[in-house]
Amino acid sequence: MRTRLFSTLLGTALLAAAPSLTLAQARPAATAAQPSAAARTVLDASTRILSTLEARRAEFRGNPAALRSFIDSELSRGFDREYAARLVLGVHGRGAADADVTLFADAMADNLMARYGSALLDIQGKPSFRYKSETALPGNRGVKVSTELVRGGSDPTPVEYLMREVGGQWKIFDVMIEGISYVQTFKNQFDAPLRQKSIREVATELRAGSMQAGDAPVPRGR
Repeated sequence: MRTRLFSTLLGTALLAAAPSLTLAQARPAATAAQPSAAARTVLDASTRILSTLEARRAEFRGNPAALRSFIDSELSRGFDREYAARLVLGVHGRGAADADVTLFADAMADNLMARYGSALLDIQGKPSFRYKSETALPGNRGVKVSTELVRGGSDPTPVEYLMREVGGQWKIFDVMIEGISYVQTFKNQFDAPLRQKSIREVATELRAGSMQAGDAPVPRGR
């Protein structure tokens, strides 16, 4: 599976978020629990995104700005960008101004989408996601929605979404593929630069392209 949006994500995010956008309608087994409101948020958004990408593929290929506008709107709608950014920043974000965190979150998303956004148009094979379960996160932090990515010729790939309710809306703040967290991946990557530079300096370098958000993990069976 190519690196692509939200999730999102994500990502994060950042990209995080990013790979989760290839979801299709869930196909729960007859004995499986039915999707909750949080799970339906993920599944409904993915159906909408896939339909839009399919209908506007030619337009997006010829107009990258239109693709970017679509990506930005979906990230704003379903991805908790600032919260994910604070998780990526970790100790470096303690006491940081909201404006600096937002700058970092936007710069990371922009950097990732400049590198990987066009991969959204290469989705093939009509993959689908199968809803499995939902569990509460410790400390009343939200929920984890567990799914499987089902593709012809490949084993199912576990995909988990960490979500929290913000203003009455469920939003994703991390995506885990085969147990690999996108937030943790970027937290590890940016730890060293943030020990040497301010959040604003790192964000500026990301925006300029002199620093790149690293490649996200790739699931098996690609």
